[in-house]
Amino acid sequence: MVKGPGLYSDIGKRARDLLYKDYQSDHKFTLTTYTATGVAITSTGTKKGELLLADVSTKLTNKNITTDVKVDTNSNLLTTITVDEPAPGLKAIFSFRVPDQRSGKVELQYLHEYAGISTSLGLTANPIVNFSGVIGNSTLALGTDLSFDTASGNFTKCNAGLNFTNSDLIASLNVNDKADTLNASYYHIVSPLTNTAVGAELSHSFSSNENTLTIGTQHALDPLTSVKARVNNFGKANALIQHEWRPKSTVTISGEVDTSAIEKSAKLGLAVALKP
Repeated sequence: MVKGPGLYSDIGKRARDLLYKDYQSDHKFTLTTYTATGVAITSTGTKKGELLLADVSTKLTNKNITTDVKVDTNSNLLTTITVDEPAPGLKAIFSFRVPDQRSGKVELQYLHEYAGISTSLGLTANPIVNFSGVIGNSTLALGTDLSFDTASGNFTKCNAGLNFTNSDLIASLNVNDKADTLNASYYHIVSPLTNTAVGAELSHSFSSNENTLTIGTQHALDPLTSVKARVNNFGKANALIQHEWRPKSTVTISGEVDTSAIEKSAKLGLAVALKP
């Protein structure tokens, strides 16, 4: 693995994972099994209110080529082929969805000690071209994320980001939505022994002049059990507890309460993931 600034999607990722990852109000069950030839088969069922969604995916790895095929309840077939390091630091990803004939896309990622580049091109007559690039090192990184629609001749996405990483903290600043939204995030490791960390994200919309502040924390009760909590300035508080009851198999219970409308029922979510 090349040590460097990473990709644009890595800017602020630790704070986003702390504040948003694993929180949910649905009921989700995931089961992964492996065939004798090494093919991983994953079945997922999600209950959203009265709606039940399911999908089945297979993953086959042969040397440096990984093929993922997923089928969902709407009869959509998503195929992703990933070629890892056809050249040093390079990764190629080809994906398409059936029956959507315009969904084909080719993506190239390149990681260097002082740069990270990702570019993708839709396989259509008038494709959308995406480009993101980061320059810097493992301490300081500056990047941009652009999307250009060749059909309309307009930029559909124009973002920029700055990331600072120290031994125990990560701070990032992003300008998104064509300079309409400003996001600042902070992630601080309090205790590596107990995986205790705190984080915050402040988002400001210039068009609506609205601010959203979210703060959160995580802590490992023991090597197999962890808890997380977050709250925002609108009064919504979330908490979860996750337990690894066997290697790679977890159960997660999460809840949400609107403290500004306490008379409303709390939302509860359950996620169970089973792996051999």
